[in-house]
Amino acid sequence: MKKKILIELDDRCARDLERVAPAKKRMRVEFIRHAVQHAIDVALDRATERAYRSQPLEERPSGLDVTGWDPDNVLRRPAEKPRRAPRSARRKAA
Repeated sequence: MKKKILIELDDRCARDLERVAPAKKRMRVEFIRHAVQHAIDVALDRATERAYRSQPLEERPSGLDVTGWDPDNVLRRPAEKPRRAPRSARRKAA
């Protein structure tokens, strides 16, 4: 579900918004959504940073830090390099 929010901008902010996201080009809504999401991300990052500063991690991870990790997890291994097609297939494609 989408929510509609009515906001008021001062003249300077409205003028600057018109310069970077003109209403005629229908860029304004997407610009404002992006700006709001960015501001939310920054606020959440700051909250996370404050939490880590109040309870910093130890220098070295303990055994409890990795409890439950699967050492055989596919995502843990380096990605495989893509394989090239045989020369005969490359010649036919050219």
